Formats: sequence, C-alpha cells, structure tokens
Amino acid sequence: MEQTPDRQQPSLSELAPARMAEELGIKPFQGRQIFRWIHQKKVFDFDQMTDLSKGLRKTLSENYSANKLTLAEISESPRSKTKKALLRLHDGETVESVLLRDRDRITLCISTQVGCAVKCTFCATGMSGFARNLSPGEIVEQALYLLAGEKLGDRTPNIVFMGMGEPFRNYDATVESIRLLSDPEGLGIGARKMTVSTAGEVPGIERFAEENWQVRLSVSLHAANDTLRDELVPLNRKYNLDRLMGSVKAYIESTGRQVTFEWTLLEGVNDTTNDIRELIDLVGDTKCFVNLIPYNPVAGLGYTPPPLPVCEAFRDALAREGIKATLRVERGQDIDAACGQLRRRHLDSR
Repeated sequence: MEQTPDRQQPSLSELAPARMAEELGIKPFQGRQIFRWIHQKKVFDFDQMTDLSKGLRKTLSENYSANKLTLAEISESPRSKTKKALLRLHDGETVESVLLRDRDRITLCISTQVGCAVKCTFCATGMSGFARNLSPGEIVEQALYLLAGEKLGDRTPNIVFMGMGEPFRNYDATVESIRLLSDPEGLGIGARKMTVSTAGEVPGIERFAEENWQVRLSVSLHAANDTLRDELVPLNRKYNLDRLMGSVKAYIESTGRQVTFEWTLLEGVNDTTNDIRELIDLVGDTKCFVNLIPYNPVAGLGYTPPPLPVCEAFRDALAREGIKATLRVERGQDIDAACGQLRRRHLDSR
C-alpha cells in the first residue's frame, strides 16, 4: 500500500486547471490563470499574480499555499553547469533534484520519495533510510525550482524520474505529476520526453504497461545474474531477473515501446567480459537501449568507476552484438550530484 504524504494545508501546485477551478469555486479561466502562474511562470506568491482580482488573491493567500517546497540549497558545477538543488518540505524533510546540460538539451532528474527503501548498495539515498512518499505537487515543484531562471524559449526539458526513491512505490503520485508536467497550460512537456526509472518493481511495470501514453520506461539493471543483482539491488530477491524480464517483455509486447536498461559501471564488480556476455544473453533479443553510467563515487560505500577505456570497451562490445548503447559523460561530480549525496551531507551536519 502506498504511504500517503503528510499534508498541512492544500497546495495548488498539484491541482490541474479544471480541478483547481472546481476546488476553489472559481471560473475555469481563473483556474487556468492560476495554473499558468505557478507552472509556466514559477510564481508561488499570490500577490504577484497580477491578472487575478485583489479579492481572489486575498482569499487564496488566506486559505491556500501555491507550493509545498522551499529552496534550502542550490549549487552549480563550474565545469559542466550541472545544477543540483536541495529542497525543504513543510515537515522539515529534504529531497534532491538535478538539472543536467548537454549543449541545448536540458534534463531534469527529480525525486518521488523522501529517501528510499530499496537500498541499492552503491546509492547514497538508501543510506539515510526511507521517510515517506512525495505528493504530486512536491514532485512537480522540483522541476519548477530547477527551471526558474532558465531561458528555454520554445524548448521543453526532458524529465527523468530517477532521483531519490522508487517511483513505482509511489505510483499514483508519480502518474499524477506526469499529467501535471504535460499539461499544455503549464510546462507542456511531451510524454516521450519523460522517463520513469524503476529498480525492478514488477507490479509497477505491469501497471505502467496499461497507461495510455508514450512516457518512456527505464529499468535499473546493473547486473545480469541473480547472485550479483541480489547483492547490488536487494529488490531482486523479491522480483528476480526471470520475473523482471518477463514483465519487461510483456510491457514491450503490449506497448510496442523500447525499454532502456541502466547499468552503473562499478570497477571490478560488473565491468568484466563475463558481465558483458551475461548482459548480451539477457537482453540481446529485447527491444532495448542500454545506458552505461560510470559510477559517481560516494564516500563510505567503497565502489569506484572503471577506467574510461574499460567503460568504452563495454559499450563497444554491446554495439558489436547489435545492442544500442551509450556511455554517459560524467557531470556534476564536483557538486555531489550522485543521487542522495547532498541530502546525506545535510543530514550529517545536523
């Protein structure tokens, strides 16, 4: 059962325009106005919503909040211009979000939970435990804070639900946040520019296959045999590779869409020729794409990234077998951009 996020007061950031008008008892065009102020203009102060009547602004200020998050800390890499934000929730908890740049392309990596209960052994997020799920508004607002001040013009960012937490353990809020992010009155992000990443929560994959949209699916694989994956991704003990791949293949058959497999390269752990062969055997007949990610070191976890030639050899071996693969360029290591690092440092400093 999903854990309901703690709420103190209604937040308008998680209401679609029509629902907002109904909730507030206002006209539909006013609901659209408020939604645009929050989602397009990233304005959370009702007094600054100048095309609303003074009476409506007063009512809103006295009874509602436009947002659930406040900015606790933000940093930007001088090398890659990667931007990382630590955001504080109304109950004092914190979550992380990252903005990645690749020339004119912007990708936002946003969180769906406070902490994570999956506890992958190489991830900083699981070290601080799981607190609760995020509400749709708390998920969406991460994107709004990261995009504030960005000059996108007619472009829209890519969104990956790949930050803190397992999105499919907060399924309903994740789905609602996708609908809010794609609303044409707001950011208007196309479904194909959004990706949900799961560590292998099979029931979530099965539900996701039934959604009538083109949102992409990514599976954090990291190992192609159950013994190693049990160690790296403890969720594998519940849903092993046979069951996981069964759900992935059923998803592809049902939707016709390609799946991305994420593989974090860990030196001496999953970067050998045997690991390559096991991965090819596992996914070679699957409509997929492999995203290779050199590990971003986390203090206290003991893992390191392989040398670049090893990473490139891994990618090239997949390509020779006809498996599409890319090797991600490191971005943001100088600002603790790996998932969970900034929050962990914040918790340790208390």
